[in-house]
Amino acid sequence: MSDRANPGPTPTVSRVLPDGRLIELLYDPDRRATALAMTGADGTITVQDGIELADGERLVPYAADNNLIATGCVLLPSAVGTFTSQAALVAAVQAFLHRYVDLSPTFEAIAAHYVLLTWVYDAFHELPYLRLRGDYGTGKTRALTAIGALCYKPFFASGASTVSPIFHVLDAFGGTLVLDEADFRFSDATAPLSKILNNGNTAGLPVLRTMTNRHKELNPRAFRVYGPKLVAMRHSFADRALESRFLTEETGQRPLRPEIPIQTPPELHREALDLRNRLLAWRLTQRATIRPAPERQAVGVDPRLNQTALSLLSLMEDPALRARVHEEMGREQRRLSAERASSPEGLLVQALAELFADPARGRVTVSAVTEAFNRLGAESRTPPASPRQVGWRLRERLKLSTTKSNGVFVVPPGERAKVEALAARYGIAVER
Repeated sequence: MSDRANPGPTPTVSRVLPDGRLIELLYDPDRRATALAMTGADGTITVQDGIELADGERLVPYAADNNLIATGCVLLPSAVGTFTSQAALVAAVQAFLHRYVDLSPTFEAIAAHYVLLTWVYDAFHELPYLRLRGDYGTGKTRALTAIGALCYKPFFASGASTVSPIFHVLDAFGGTLVLDEADFRFSDATAPLSKILNNGNTAGLPVLRTMTNRHKELNPRAFRVYGPKLVAMRHSFADRALESRFLTEETGQRPLRPEIPIQTPPELHREALDLRNRLLAWRLTQRATIRPAPERQAVGVDPRLNQTALSLLSLMEDPALRARVHEEMGREQRRLSAERASSPEGLLVQALAELFADPARGRVTVSAVTEAFNRLGAESRTPPASPRQVGWRLRERLKLSTTKSNGVFVVPPGERAKVEALAARYGIAVER
């Protein structure tokens, strides 16, 4: 029989079978042994050294001496722990975080639920990212270590890491990317890592990379990068769209609680392993019941913010906590609106809205828009623009039409509805 007909066993990290059964990799660091845990059709959970599928494929666990597993670069459960309710599990995770990390009360609760989300992220189509942001010495790395140690198949890397293994590990293992020192704006790795973060919060958006086969032929490959991300960094990303994907804790905003250990104690890793085992039991038992809950979205915020946060809100059973998260989303919405309104495009929309609202004005010329834009920009120290530059911004940035009438460029009346829609998006009041 040829190798094609009998390809041999398939090393497996995790698998969702067509009938809904789950398979997950275990690693016992004491015995230095791996195995596969599988849910049965009747809900029972078994641990096996190999699994024979109906189509003849044989699944085997990754080898225990695999460098990623043996060195702890990727953390796994060691066994299927005792199943507990979601509420009890959230409480245990939050108590663990409270012992070892100094987080604000709201973010501590968010982080505890985010840990649970990582274990069932494949039940959702969009995900938020969790971020610790602050100067060095403010506890970012400790928080990253403690939260990351509880996440589903966490893969620890840094912004200085070579990009290629990050793509390969995410594609092969899935799970949670834990990225420290993510301020890589001056690094050659900026573009590839940005693609992971830009594509990785929505299912079905792999990153294509050019590969070559053994014959040196080009063979493009799609790398799966979808999954939860936990990031620590000192600053912000320049890309506003990427910034909107993060739930952020600003570190170093208050004195450290005196009971927080200065050095990472060994108990943290032992307790984290026990919690990973319990979280695995919860995933194997509850994954099939997890669904998005659209009724829990916030009111009065951008659809993008709701789209990103809905998976986390769907796991929050406490209405008071959801209300606090809604408040945080509202504050973020107001910040984004103020930022948009003060941008050159926002000032341009404000100028257009004022001119269209003036009943005495017969037509809105590009020259009038330029004059109003420069007047508004003087208050915010925005550099003045020429009519040619304003016309370009109208067409290219705001996608509005300009036409020539009697030798003068104007924004036609038919564009008023678009201007009003843009004003709503930029948080600018429009007189009617």
